[in-house]
Amino acid sequence: MAEITAVVMPKWGLSMQEGLLAAWYVAEGERVEKGRELCDIETSKIANVLESPASGVVRRILVPAGSTVPVGALLAVLAAPEVEDPAIDAFVAEFRARSAETTVRAGEEPRPRFVEVEGGRIRLLELGTGEPPVLFLHGFGGDLENWMFNQPELACARRTFALDLPGHGGSSKVVSDGSIPGLARAVLAAMDALAIARAHLVGHSLGGAIALAIALDRPERVASLALLAPVGLGPEIAKEYIEGFLAATRARRLRPVLEMLVHDPKLVTAEMVENVLRAKRLDGARSALETIAAACFEGDRQRWQVRARLAELRCPTTIVWGEDDRILPVAHSRDLPGSIAVHRLPGAGHLVHMEKAAEVNALLEDFLGGPGRAATELGIGEATIDPSAAPRVDRDR
Repeated sequence: MAEITAVVMPKWGLSMQEGLLAAWYVAEGERVEKGRELCDIETSKIANVLESPASGVVRRILVPAGSTVPVGALLAVLAAPEVEDPAIDAFVAEFRARSAETTVRAGEEPRPRFVEVEGGRIRLLELGTGEPPVLFLHGFGGDLENWMFNQPELACARRTFALDLPGHGGSSKVVSDGSIPGLARAVLAAMDALAIARAHLVGHSLGGAIALAIALDRPERVASLALLAPVGLGPEIAKEYIEGFLAATRARRLRPVLEMLVHDPKLVTAEMVENVLRAKRLDGARSALETIAAACFEGDRQRWQVRARLAELRCPTTIVWGEDDRILPVAHSRDLPGSIAVHRLPGAGHLVHMEKAAEVNALLEDFLGGPGRAATELGIGEATIDPSAAPRVDRDR
């Protein structure tokens, strides 16, 4: 019997209960291949593209553009041309009946938890199994849900942790040392509390600098290093973003600041702006962010730079950068030691792992040696590097 495939509203991130189907890119009767972009979904964090889970013909589109539906709702049905219409109708009816009878009980989904470290507590989300784990470190002003498109994919083959850095998300807002070495010590303390002796570190922006600091000063704790537009590789940073993020207290002021993070400003949703404002209004949040910003940045300059030490790295290292990054210049990814693989992705800004989630996930899977759609299949190139012997890999995709 030919297979029928459901296309459903995905669950991206802990807080997502529903999504807005903003636009369809396919029509009924059109054949699509696995991985083809089907539609745009807007979430509370950012808009993203939903890719086809299988190859086949779009036999039904069940939710029109502009509709908001709950996670798990049936959006479309894919099947081979030989599957008859009554079979499609029966599949849709059975799916909807089953969905109506099934509710997600509180506590069934993975929930964040906390670990106590000196100076406060760290909120984290753990998914998957397998050692050594992957540890995700977000950027300035973010939280663990910045990895909503990445952590679940990598957790299919390994244990993963995403942390809220000190001063961010659900972690303690008292930050005594907001410098990159100080934040690195807090991450190491969290690793100790979780009994993680060694981890693959995946860091974005400020989180990339923290990962670099750990890899350079505590190399025995790091299995590999994946850096996404990291702080620390050059002097410049967009002070308009740092200052604007700290100062904005209204959506009208904050939206253009957040739009600096992405290549396509339409990805910044009204709900995303409101969520950031709510996070900034938490007791102590603004003071913590100001402490970190003052310790790490001075105007349009980065205080902590480590390019001269990159040759000291002893773990496999890869860097991914959006070519249209307006926060940290993509030029910081050039002229690095030959043992570091560099991938520059067009059509992406500073939040490259959210704008180009499929490509970044494929690169990370290849780099970590796990399953998943290979980067070469996406035309990005290989990312696994042996720092002792490999030639330089410097990709423009």
